[in-house]
Amino acid sequence: MPDLRTNKPHAIIVMGVSGCGKSSVGEKLAEALHLAFVEGDALHPAANVEKMSKGIALTDEDRMPWLDRIGDDIKASLEKGEGIIVSCSALKRIYRDRLRAAAGGNLFFVYLEGSKALLTQRMGERKGHFMPVSLLESQLATLEVPTGEQGVVTVDIDDTVQGIAATALEGLATLGVTG
Repeated sequence: MPDLRTNKPHAIIVMGVSGCGKSSVGEKLAEALHLAFVEGDALHPAANVEKMSKGIALTDEDRMPWLDRIGDDIKASLEKGEGIIVSCSALKRIYRDRLRAAAGGNLFFVYLEGSKALLTQRMGERKGHFMPVSLLESQLATLEVPTGEQGVVTVDIDDTVQGIAATALEGLATLGVTG
């Protein structure tokens, strides 16, 4: 396994299904690592947001322009010598590989995993989010868990946001990602 440590700026994607805490954890990681945070949902084309808000699951075709936009943002940040953290579901390996290619390989993932019961509870508690609880099932069915993929830290979400972020930071540090 090649050494992932680098002195280059870091790009980190906080990934997982809806309701796992990508945005909250991403913001905490960005604060701790002194990096910019980008809310990946804000980069969805309007048509995607409209579909999801109606409870219609996105297809691979729907997701590709969104993934490309995230990849472009990551690449632009790294080319400027700046690190970045982005929240993005990145449910399938082909999506993650597409993002890795855009980033030029200097990309790490924090995979937030939790039970369906906990995810459902958290989604039900959210206010003002376009993603209905009904789409959790399709996201779980689409999810290809990144076990064994290079540059991935897996963190259980059955903790506070601070606890999840601290565990993620510990895992990232073992990969050579430091603040």
